[in-house]
Amino acid sequence: MYLKRNLLSAALASAIVLAATSAHAQNTQATAGEAADATELDTVTVTGIRRGIESAISVKRDSTSIVEAISAEDIGKLPDVSIAESIARLPGLAAQRVAGRAQVISVRGLSPDFATTLLNGREMVSTGDNRSVEFDQYPSELISGVTVYKTPDAGLVGQGLSGTIDMQTVRPLSFGERVFSISGRYQKNSLGEAAGEDPYGNRISFSYVDKFADGTLGVAIGFAHSEMSKQENQVGLYEPWQAIGEGWRPGVEPGTFYSDGIKALRRTGKAERDGLMATIQYRPNNTWTSTFDAFYTDAEEHDTANQLEIHLGDFNGGFDRLQVDNAVVNGNGSFTGGIARNVYPLVRGMYNEREDSIKAFGWKNELSFESWRLMVDMSWSKAEREETNLENNLQRLPSPMLDSVTLDFSGNGFPQMTPGLDYSNPASLYLTNTIYGSGYGKVPQVEDELRGFRVVANFNAPQALSWLSDIDLGVNYADRSKSKHQAEGNINLGAQGETSIAADLQYKPVNLGFAGAGLIPAWNVPEAVKRYMVFAPVDDLDYLIPKQWSVDEEIVTTFVRANIDTQLGSVPVRGNIGFQAQHVDQSSDSNYWDASQPVGSQVLPISKGKSYTDFLPSLNLAFELPAENTLRFALARQVARPRVDEMRASMDFGVDTSTGKPGAGGGNPELDPWTANAIDLSWEKYFGNKAYIAASVFYKDLRTYIYSQLRSDYDFTPQVQSWLDANGDTLPPGVVVQNTGNYTAPFNGEGGTLRGAELTASLPLDLFSDALRGFGVVASAGFNDSSIVIPPDPGTVSSVGSDPIMLPGLSKRVYNFTAYYENNGFEVRVNQRKRSDFIGEIGNFDGARTLRYVEGEDTIDAQVAYSFGYGSAMEGLSLYLQGSNLNNSRYRTYAGTKDRPLETVEWGSTWLVGLSYKF
Repeated sequence: MYLKRNLLSAALASAIVLAATSAHAQNTQATAGEAADATELDTVTVTGIRRGIESAISVKRDSTSIVEAISAEDIGKLPDVSIAESIARLPGLAAQRVAGRAQVISVRGLSPDFATTLLNGREMVSTGDNRSVEFDQYPSELISGVTVYKTPDAGLVGQGLSGTIDMQTVRPLSFGERVFSISGRYQKNSLGEAAGEDPYGNRISFSYVDKFADGTLGVAIGFAHSEMSKQENQVGLYEPWQAIGEGWRPGVEPGTFYSDGIKALRRTGKAERDGLMATIQYRPNNTWTSTFDAFYTDAEEHDTANQLEIHLGDFNGGFDRLQVDNAVVNGNGSFTGGIARNVYPLVRGMYNEREDSIKAFGWKNELSFESWRLMVDMSWSKAEREETNLENNLQRLPSPMLDSVTLDFSGNGFPQMTPGLDYSNPASLYLTNTIYGSGYGKVPQVEDELRGFRVVANFNAPQALSWLSDIDLGVNYADRSKSKHQAEGNINLGAQGETSIAADLQYKPVNLGFAGAGLIPAWNVPEAVKRYMVFAPVDDLDYLIPKQWSVDEEIVTTFVRANIDTQLGSVPVRGNIGFQAQHVDQSSDSNYWDASQPVGSQVLPISKGKSYTDFLPSLNLAFELPAENTLRFALARQVARPRVDEMRASMDFGVDTSTGKPGAGGGNPELDPWTANAIDLSWEKYFGNKAYIAASVFYKDLRTYIYSQLRSDYDFTPQVQSWLDANGDTLPPGVVVQNTGNYTAPFNGEGGTLRGAELTASLPLDLFSDALRGFGVVASAGFNDSSIVIPPDPGTVSSVGSDPIMLPGLSKRVYNFTAYYENNGFEVRVNQRKRSDFIGEIGNFDGARTLRYVEGEDTIDAQVAYSFGYGSAMEGLSLYLQGSNLNNSRYRTYAGTKDRPLETVEWGSTWLVGLSYKF
C-alpha cells in the first residue's frame, strides 16, 4: 500500500513538473505563427472522454470561485450506477460505501454533514435521517454536469461549509440539434448466486432532446432504469472491544482486550431504481426565458441475510459457563484466537426492504432588459422512505446444544469461526426463544419536504464603480419540514410454539466458508414471520420515544453580490464581493418519556426551537496572470446547518427522588450551526481547454462544533412542573425538586482548525510528444489535517473508545488517478480511488448513528469502449465492457487498533457489457 501511494504521488508530481517545464519552453519559444496554429487547433471537434474533460476544464477556468466540475461526456461512460462514483473522482472528494456502492460524499476531509447538495441550483431533500443527500438515488444518465463549489459566494444560496455540490440536468435550448439516445448494459456480480437471488442485473436508459417553434421551445426527457444484484460476505465482531477483568472470561488473562461475540453472514438481494427527468425551456424572444424542471426517482431494494452468530461472553441462557482454551493474545493485548467452549450458537435470518422516492419540481423565469435583469424561481421537493426490517432466530434443540468453536482473528482476511457441530440441516434448527428472543422487527419511515422561492435582480454597476461589472440583489425563502417515525417490537412465536421452518420456505443453503463456518440454511424470512410468528410493532415505549420527531425550518436569505471585472495594473481581475444575511427560525415538535407518570400518560408532548440571524460575508478574486496562469484568492464566513436528527426535541426524562435532581437525554432544537472563517488560495496553469495543473491550499477556523455533551445546568422547568403535578405528594420529606439538572444531548462546543492542500493535473500526454497522442492522465492528491478533537459521547461505550477522537469523515490523504487512451473511437480508461483511514458514521441495529474507525479504501474501475465513427454503417453505436471494484476492495472497521476488527465486508466485483446508440 505504501509503495502504491508513493508511486501515485510521484506520478502526480512528475506530471506537474513536466507540464510546467513544457509550458515554460513553449512560452519562451512561441511565435505569432505558432499562436495562430494553436487557435486553429481549438476548433477541432473533440469527442469521447477528451470532450468531457475539456468541457469540465472550461467550467473550472471560467468560474470566479474555486470549483471542480464533471461534464455530461464523462458521466455514464464509466461504470457508474449513480452520480456518487463520478463525484468521488473529483479532487479533494471521497465517498463512503454502503452496500457496495458509493453513497455519501466527504468534501475536503469534512463529513457529509458539512456539504449541501443542489439540483439545478436548488437545495435538495434527503431520504436519510439527516440533510446530507444519498447520491446513489441519482442515476448518472440523467445528470448533464456537476459543479462542486469549494468556495462560496454571496449569490450561492444553500451553500455548505465544506462545499456545495450542484447537479445539473440538460438545458434543451443549448443543444444545436435533435438528440435521441438509448443504452443498455447487462451486469454480473462476482460473488455469485445465494438464497434464491441471482447475481445478474441490468441498466437501461434513453434520452430525447429537441427544439420546436423555430428554436424557441426546447424539450428534454430522460429515463433510467437499473436493477443491481446485492451480494455481500461479512464477518462482524461485537462492539466494544474491552479490557476484561479478573475471571470474566475463564481462560483469558485479565486486561486482555476482548469482544463478546462474532457473526458471519451472507447477504443477497436486489436493488431496483427508476429515474425520470424532464425539462421544458421556452424563449420566445431575447427578453424572456422560462424553464420548468421535473425530477423523480423511485428506488426499491430488498435483501436477505443468513447468519451464524456466537456469543462469547457470559450470557448464553444460563447454561454452562464459557471456557476459552488455548487463548492467543498478541503483543498489543488483543485476543486473537482460541477455542471457545460451552457456547450456544444461533442461526439468524434477516430481511430488509426499503423504498425511497424523490420528487422535485422547479420553475424559473428570467427577464432581460437593456440594463437590468430579473430572475424568479419557485421550487418544491419531497423525499419519502419506508423500511421493513425483520429477523428471526433459530437454535438446535433439545436445549442446550452447546458447542466448541475455534476462533482465529489474526489474519488480514476475514476473522475465522469454525464450529464443532453441523448447522447445515434446517430440520435440526428451530424457531425458539433464544438469548436474543425469537425475533425483532422495525418499520421506520422518513418524510422530508422543502419549498423554496427566490427573486434576484441584476443591474449594471454605476459608472463611478468602474471596477464592478454588475450587482445582484436577491432574497431566497426556504421552508423545510422533516419527520421520522419508527415503530418496533419483538417478533414472538405463534400458537404452535417451537418449530422448524418448512421445506417450502427454504432456499438453497448459503456457504459461510469464507469465515470458516461452512453451510447454513437460508429461508424466506417474511413468510416465516407470517406463518409462525406474531409481529405487532409499537412506537410508545420509553426507548422508542426519542426516535419519533419532526423538525421545521424557515430560512430567509437576503444577499448582495457585486461582480468584479477590472485590472490591477496589467493583470485582469475577476471575482465578486458581497454578503448574505441568513435568518433562521427552527423548531421541533416531539414527545418525551417520563416513567414516573401514571400508566398511559408517560408520553408527554414537547416543543422547542429558536431564531437567529447569521451575517456571511465573502470575497472571490481570480487574477489572470500571463501564460494562462490564474491565481485565485477567497475569504468567507461559512455555516452548515446542524444535523436534522440532532435537532429533535424528543427526550427521556426522570427525577432522582433522593436528590430532587432531574435528568434526561435526547436532542436539541436550540442548536446553532457550525460556523467557520475560511481562506483559500489556488494556482492554476491552463493549456487552452486541453489541460491544466493546479495547486491549492485552504484553511478553515471552525468557531463552533456540535457534539454530544453532558450539561449539568439544563433548564427542565416545564418537564419538572408536569412531574410535580403527578408525583409531588410522593417526594420524601425534605427533598425539593430542582428545575435544572443533567442533560446529555448535542450542544455547540469549541471548534478548531482544518487545513489542507490539493494537487491536480489533467494532461493529455501529446503535450509532451506526438508519439503519445491519445494517451492522458487525470490525477489528484488531497492532504488534510485538523486540530479538532471530539469528546466521547457521555454515558455510552463506543468502538471509538473513551478518548477524544479526530474529526469524523476526515481522511488525511485522498488520491484519484485516471489513465486513458482514446483514438479513432477506441477508448480504454482505468481509475483508482484511494482514501486513508477515517472515522465513519453508520447506522447501528437501533437505527441510531454511531462512529467507527474505517480502514482506508482503494477501489479500481475500468472501461473498454468502441464508438463507430462518422460515415460508418453503424454510426452512433458504441460498445462497452466495464468493470467496477476490480480489486474486490473490502470494507473494514475496527475498534481503536486494527488488530481489534469489527466489520470485514466484501461486495465483490461487478462486470458490465453493453451498448448505446445515438442519433
